[in-house]
Amino acid sequence: MEKSRCGWAGKEEIYVKYHDEEWGVPVRDDQKQFEFLILETFQAGLSWITILRKRENFRKAFDNFDYKKIASYNEEKIQSLLEDEGIIRNKLKVRATVTNAQAFMKVQEEFGSFCDYIWGFVDHKPVNEKRKTLKDIPATSELSDKISKDLKKRGFKFVGSTVVYAHLQATGIINDHVVDCFRHSEV
Repeated sequence: MEKSRCGWAGKEEIYVKYHDEEWGVPVRDDQKQFEFLILETFQAGLSWITILRKRENFRKAFDNFDYKKIASYNEEKIQSLLEDEGIIRNKLKVRATVTNAQAFMKVQEEFGSFCDYIWGFVDHKPVNEKRKTLKDIPATSELSDKISKDLKKRGFKFVGSTVVYAHLQATGIINDHVVDCFRHSEV
């Protein structure tokens, strides 16, 4: 018998695997938080499947999402990224990735870790929304509005409320698996 999943997971293997193994699992590792944040910023205005299909290319192009390396990218490296057909070659998003790596490290300095910072908005416990259908899941929330505003104040780019909400879902800060999805009770 087939497992019940969130409707967005569809049938495509890469989507199903992402849904079943990663999406909504609480992330308490700064490196993984940064990866998701960068992928979510590149996803802005595009479909998530596009990003998933290019994820390995992003890993290779951005030094396995090593924010310390990315923070020190020079103009030559930025230009090489803009020529890399394996990733989304949006100049503003590529430059934002460097800026976000720098801002990410400043947050770490202030809070000890990015995880302490972002999980602090929810008292370090996942928010379990218990959504019945996909239509019940918003694109933004008061929480994503608040975090977006704070990230922007700290110098982050491409972190509007919709991007932040998607990040909170992906990293398990908000459990938005619908209640009849087998993953809802697992994460």
